[in-house]
Amino acid sequence: MKNLNYVKKQFNQNKSIKINHTYLIEQFFDYKKILKEISKVVKKGDYTLGEQVEIFEKNIAKRMKAKHAISVGNGTDALYLSLKVFGIGDGDEVITPPYSFIATTASIVTSGAKPVFVDIKEDYNIDENKIEKAITKRTKAIMPVHWAGKPCELKKIYQIAKKYKLKIIQDSSHAIDTLYYKNSIVKYGDLCTFSMHPLKNLNVWGDGGFILTNDTRLSKKLNLLRNHGLKNRNNCEFFGYNSRLDSVQAAVANFKMKNKLNNITNRRIRNALLFDKLLKNNNQIQLVPREKKIKEVFHLYHINVKKKRDNLIKFLKSKSIDAKVHYPIPIHLQKASKFLKHKKGDFPVAERLADTSVSLPVHEFITKKEIYHVCNMINLFFDKN
Repeated sequence: MKNLNYVKKQFNQNKSIKINHTYLIEQFFDYKKILKEISKVVKKGDYTLGEQVEIFEKNIAKRMKAKHAISVGNGTDALYLSLKVFGIGDGDEVITPPYSFIATTASIVTSGAKPVFVDIKEDYNIDENKIEKAITKRTKAIMPVHWAGKPCELKKIYQIAKKYKLKIIQDSSHAIDTLYYKNSIVKYGDLCTFSMHPLKNLNVWGDGGFILTNDTRLSKKLNLLRNHGLKNRNNCEFFGYNSRLDSVQAAVANFKMKNKLNNITNRRIRNALLFDKLLKNNNQIQLVPREKKIKEVFHLYHINVKKKRDNLIKFLKSKSIDAKVHYPIPIHLQKASKFLKHKKGDFPVAERLADTSVSLPVHEFITKKEIYHVCNMINLFFDKN
């Protein structure tokens, strides 16, 4: 059978590039310190819903100014369980953007509900001014995505949800440490979901995720839902799921949150603003709009190029600079979305940005010198073209 592990192939390709998006080796260079924390878990035999999990949930809730945190197996489960806790399923509709990682829409589909797409704006976030037109009698929730760590216009989305009695489930996988009008994003809506995939800003040694909420009732139900619906070892309140953050990964997350997350957030912001400064005068590039009222944490850094996007990417790779597209095919045009019967042109902004977007390395390990080099190469390309 043909090897379908594209992740392995991608990893091997990345090893030959000097300025890379992938930084998995660097981010865990002090792995021996983390192994000491993991050894404590092993010595206790405390692997499932243990002390490290409790510590993580307490600390991440405090950091993000939420009343409750419920850790789960991964970010996709966080989305899926958030839908199921509201009973969203067959016959229901959930509004979401067509430009995101596939997991956002997949969680809606696997819940049994129908994704209803609303186009995005120039900042890659859902266009809040188009949401109301997409609402029907079957709409149960809005699932906005804080793309690249820039929060959506939550005040307007919150007002719409309140008006139509809809739930808000925020896909916040890119948005750890993000602030909106100096407020925690948890303030706006029912649930915020997060991923701790190894490439996220707060990452673990595998998969992990969590849900934040200020609603005590939802918190109690989600704690049961993630663990088979078990109230205790012998009593099941309802049939649930098995999606627990294991104690080993919680130990990794606790170490990263305590020792590294502040630096990760601050360095990414600094790097992104330097990119903005160095590229703002290139008339072949459109930068993502910035706003002072929010704290943007730059899980990704995007530019949009007016012409020859693919040629630019090829040129940068020839200079050992990793340039990517997140993502070249909007979700409504994916084969998996065929049943929704969308066609090209249905969501023109998402399609245009997919055709012009370039993602550049912005992580905490890229140096100031390397950022200057990347920008010089981009400007050189357009000077020649």
